[in-house]
This record gives sequence, structure tokens and C-alpha cells, in this order.
Amino acid sequence: MVLKKLLSVVGAYKLYEKWLWYQVKNGARVEHIAIILDGNRRWALEKDLNPWLGHKKGAEKVEQLLEWCDKLEVKFITLYAFSTENFRRSPQEVAEIMKLAEEKFCKLLTDERIHRNKVHVKVIGRLNLLPESLRQLIADVEKATEAYDNQFLNIAFAYGGRAEIVDAAKSIAEKVLKGELKLEGVNETVFEKHLYTAHLPKQEPDLIIRTSGEERLSGFLLWQSAYSELAFLDVYWPDFRLIDLLRAIRTFQKRKRRYGA
Repeated sequence: MVLKKLLSVVGAYKLYEKWLWYQVKNGARVEHIAIILDGNRRWALEKDLNPWLGHKKGAEKVEQLLEWCDKLEVKFITLYAFSTENFRRSPQEVAEIMKLAEEKFCKLLTDERIHRNKVHVKVIGRLNLLPESLRQLIADVEKATEAYDNQFLNIAFAYGGRAEIVDAAKSIAEKVLKGELKLEGVNETVFEKHLYTAHLPKQEPDLIIRTSGEERLSGFLLWQSAYSELAFLDVYWPDFRLIDLLRAIRTFQKRKRRYGA
């Protein structure tokens, strides 16, 4: 009886998933999705697990997300994985996160899907704060995928939105002092060329999703998110499902975007 009910629930879930998929595939296309991967620690703590096991589960969920986005033809994906503020966590947790990051970037380097789908991988943030071994791995992945332009995967790691704006302002100020740029020539277009996301043909996300039930951006893409649609989901990142993504996209498709007009 229990098995029968379970199979019934699974069947209903799959049917609902297909219905959502049909709706989304026939709606307005989302080119750039950004996600704040929140709730890994709480997911683990509620299961009496060490926090880094939540991060491990969350990292595995990212692999599923990339498959879904590929099928949905989402060209740009930006993930908020680790902030500059996250360095304040316990040394053990930070060390475990860095170790996990090394494992995942090592896997990315030879991931057949990344190379088959021509995915341009870029890490945005203050990389100087990261361990040397991790920085080298990141550089290797970026070098191996720099010529790809089929899809763009951006990972915000050691990232802070205010830090990004400060770093862009410093870079512009340095060029002005050197005479490479005139002060009167500084405008929004010039500023955007000095952001961490300057390599992207489309810097602004159409949709920003945050999991875990929190309803704030926490410094994520402060400049780029000016006209982004926001979706806050009451689900921890490790439990994020395809239907959660489809619902968020469907909500985006129903909104009227006027850009201040």
C-alpha cells in the first residue's frame, strides 16, 4: 500500500513536471539566470550532519542544474557559491569548502559535458583571497574553456557586490591617473567594462533566484541586477528540483518588464 502511494506521488510529480516544462518551453526565453545557492548548512544541520556535507550535496545539485539549463537553452548561468563574508565561518568549514571547490574544479577541467557543450567557465570575485592551489585550478579551467561561447557558466566565489564595484572604481581611477582614460569619458558603459562580468555579452540577469526562504540579494550582482526579476524560493539549495526552476521561470514569463518606461 505504501509503495503504491509512493508510485502514485512520483507519477503525479512527473506529470506536473512535464506540464510545467511544456508551458516554459513555449514561453519567453530566459537568457541569463543567476542563482544564490543558499541553505546548504541548514539542510545539513536539520539532518544532524556536518555543514560541509551540505555544501557537498549542494555542489552535486549544481551538476543537475547545468543539465536542466542546457535543455532549456539558457545561455548564461551565474551562481553565487561563496561570498567574501563567508570567510568569517569556522576555519574548519572554510577549509572543507576550499577542498570541495578544488575537487569540483578539477572535475570541470576534464568534464566531457563542458567541452562537448562548449561552456565558457569563469570565476568572479577576489581570487587573491583563495588558496594558491585553488587559484591555479581555476586558471587552468578558465584557460581550457576561454575560447568557448556556446554557454557561459560564471561562479561567484570569494565574491562581494560592493567589492566588485570598489574594484571597478579603482581600476578606472588608475587608468585616469595614467592618462589612459579621461574623467569626462567615464560613464555607465565604461564602468560595466571594468566589472567582474565584463566578459559576458549579457551581464544583466533576466532572473535571479534565491533558495532557502531568505528574501534579499546579500550583495549579489548589485550593479547588474538593477532590472532583474527576483524569485525567492522556500527550499534549501540541496533540495532544489526541476519543478522549482520551472516555476521560477514561469513566474518570470508572466511578468511585464518595462525597464522604467
